[in-house]
Amino acid sequence: MTNKLVERFLKYVKYDTQSDEFTNLTPSTPGQMEFARVLRDELEAMGLSDISLDDNGYLFATLPANTDKAVPTLGFIAHMDTAPDMSGHNVKPRIVEKYAGGPITLNEEQGIVLDPTQFPELDDHVGQDLIVTDGTTLLGADDKAGIAEILSAVEFFQQHPEVKHGAIRIGFNPDEEIGQGAHHFDVEKFGADWAYTMDGGAEGELEYENFNAASAVIEFKGLNVHPGAAKHKMLNSIRVANQFALMLPRWETPEHTEGYEGFYHLISFNGSVEKTTLTYILRDHDRARFESRKREIEHLCRKVNCEFPGCATPTIKDQYYNMREKIEPVMHVIEVAEKAMKLAGVKPKVQPIRGGTDGAQLSFKGLPCPNIFAGGMNMHGRYEYVSIQAMEKAMMTIVEICKLGA
Repeated sequence: MTNKLVERFLKYVKYDTQSDEFTNLTPSTPGQMEFARVLRDELEAMGLSDISLDDNGYLFATLPANTDKAVPTLGFIAHMDTAPDMSGHNVKPRIVEKYAGGPITLNEEQGIVLDPTQFPELDDHVGQDLIVTDGTTLLGADDKAGIAEILSAVEFFQQHPEVKHGAIRIGFNPDEEIGQGAHHFDVEKFGADWAYTMDGGAEGELEYENFNAASAVIEFKGLNVHPGAAKHKMLNSIRVANQFALMLPRWETPEHTEGYEGFYHLISFNGSVEKTTLTYILRDHDRARFESRKREIEHLCRKVNCEFPGCATPTIKDQYYNMREKIEPVMHVIEVAEKAMKLAGVKPKVQPIRGGTDGAQLSFKGLPCPNIFAGGMNMHGRYEYVSIQAMEKAMMTIVEICKLGA
C-alpha cells in the first residue's frame, strides 16, 4: 500500500495545475481539468460509483457502504490546484531515504539547500523518507498528497472487505489556492453528513478554526505632468500609495504575527505616476477585529483623500469566515478525528489555521468540514517537502475515521 501511495503522489505532481485568480474562469487553468480527467479515469478503473465531473472541474465519487447498519455518510475532500506563488511546471521530485539530518542539497548547480537552521521542522523527520523538489519548482504536496491519501484509503477498503464502513464520498475540487475552491461545490449533491479536507500540514494537525478573510484593493489616482513644470501640479500616485502603506500598523504583518494574531498583508504594489494599485489580504480569527481591520482601510483612505481629494478608492471583499462557529455545535466530528488519529498512531495537534481552507466555506454552506493533516511542509515554494511516513499515517487516519463511523 505504501508503494502505491507514493506511486500515486509522484504521478500526480507531474501535472501542472497552478491556479490563476485573474482568468475569471472555473477551473481557472486548463491543467486542472486535464488532471481532473486523469483522476476520473482512475476512479472508474477502481470501480467506484456515482462518478461525476462537471464543467467547473468538480469531481465526485462514492465507495458504497459494506454494512447494512444506518451509519453516517462521510466525505473526504482535497484540491487539485497548486499555488500560483511558484511554478508547478516540470516538477522533478526525488526521495531522500532515511533522512539523516542536516542540510539537503536540492540543486547543487544553483546552490539551493533545504537547511534545518532555516527550517527547524526538518529535525522532526530524521529517519523518515522525504520527497523533495529540485529547488526550481514547488512540489505540490499541497494538496496532491491529500488526493493520494484519500484514494489509497479507498483502495485499502477495497482490499479489506471484512473492514466495515459506511458510504464514503470523495470530492476533488479546483482553485482552492485562489480562495474559490468551494464556490461551485454542490453540497447537496455531495450528500455527506460531514466531511474532512485532507489539506493540513505537519503530522497530527487537526484544525477547525481559521482566519476570517478579506481582500482589499486600493487604487490611487495621480496626475502626471512634465517633471520640469510639475510644481504644485503633479500628483504622484506611487508616492501617495507608499504613504498609505506606511500608515498601517508596522507590526501587524505576517512576518511579525503568530497564533491567533491577525494581520494586514500587502501582496502586490503596481503603479505609475498616473495610477497605483495596492492589493492587501486582511486576516483575523476574531470576527470583531476582522471587521475593524476593514474599517481601518476605509478610514485611512478617507485620511488620504482629505489631503489629496478623490485620490484613494478602496474595494474590500470578504473571502471566507472562521468555521469555528459552525463546528462547535457538532464537535463529535472533531472527537471522531482525534480518536482516529490516536488509533493510527498519531498524536493530535488541535490548532487554529493561519490561513484558509475549503472546509471553512463548506461549513458555512451546511457541510461541517474540519481540516486534517496531509503531511506537506514549506508549502507554496521551492523548499516544499513531504514525509512518506506522514502520508501513510494520514491515509490510515482516513481509514480509522471510516471504521469509527461504522
